[in-house]
Amino acid sequence: MRVLVVEDEQRLAAHIADGLRDQGMAVDVSHDGDEALYKIRLHGSYDVVVLDRDLPGLTGDEICKELAESDHAPMILMLTALAGTEDRVTGLSLGADDYLGKPFSFAELVLRIKALGRRGRSHAATVTRGEITMDTVRRTVSRAGRPIMLTAKEFAVLEVLLAADGAVMSQEQLLDRVWDEHADPFTNTVRVTVNRLRRKLGEPSIIETRIGSGYRITA
Repeated sequence: MRVLVVEDEQRLAAHIADGLRDQGMAVDVSHDGDEALYKIRLHGSYDVVVLDRDLPGLTGDEICKELAESDHAPMILMLTALAGTEDRVTGLSLGADDYLGKPFSFAELVLRIKALGRRGRSHAATVTRGEITMDTVRRTVSRAGRPIMLTAKEFAVLEVLLAADGAVMSQEQLLDRVWDEHADPFTNTVRVTVNRLRRKLGEPSIIETRIGSGYRITA
């Protein structure tokens, strides 16, 4: 899952981003509204935007309203100190998909982001392809009932490939979906991660390499 955290308090933004990365998410950060909207338009691949309302430049309300009127908009979680009932009603009426007041529980924030990610992609919590079963809530994977321990990035790559339902995902697409904006487009990290994932999933291999195109699940 790819997330954009829009928060002008830099220490809080860094804390949220680091915590979400520990959960296996690809996270970018913006500290003002203008930069945030630029990144959303540039990347176009965020599953969830965690959005403060009180921002330098464009306000969170302005960003939320514009995104709500656009096609293929990411899910929006407003995370703000404006936490009264009227504030919540206003935020949701602008097009936010969820609303969480500050101070907040980080565990609750993670659960809400994951729930929005599933809603936005219309994915079930449990995905099964052939012998592979993935639980995106408990973050577990098994093959024919055998538990498989994966790193956060391996899990995220497998999640993207399973969601593609047999379609080929290019290295660029995987890099965009699983890693953040600082990832080197010329790196071999995608190939290395896929190879590790393939070994862990065991034989016969269910990840097919299409030379010059990318990877797909064959199960």
